[in-house]
Amino acid sequence: MAVDRIWSYGPDSGYVEGQDLTGFTVAAGDGALGRVDRQADPRGMRHLVVDTGVWLFGGSVLVPVGVVTGIDAGARRVTLACTVGEVKAAPRFKTDSETRDPAYLTAVGDYYHRLPPRETTTV
Repeated sequence: MAVDRIWSYGPDSGYVEGQDLTGFTVAAGDGALGRVDRQADPRGMRHLVVDTGVWLFGGSVLVPVGVVTGIDAGARRVTLACTVGEVKAAPRFKTDSETRDPAYLTAVGDYYHRLPPRETTTV
């Protein structure tokens, strides 16, 4: 996956332009992560901020939409092409200002771009 593609939904992801994913549950390939708290698209770097609840000390994680492999609008569920451990190992999301910080977003994009490719999974 090209680095610029990490910020775009894949053609087979099930995403419909303008779709609001707020409140959708988010699952990695090996378990649940949390719920979509918000979506953002600063400078074309489209991503989801996922509230992990008590997981990861009650914080949030930032996930580029290029790792979304499936969206089931009926079940309100988003599936990712990475594992829980890979999300935990991503650059730490600390403050909302990072959703607009080009250096932080570049580091996140580079990290997810380097992950091994996975088969697309259906939701």
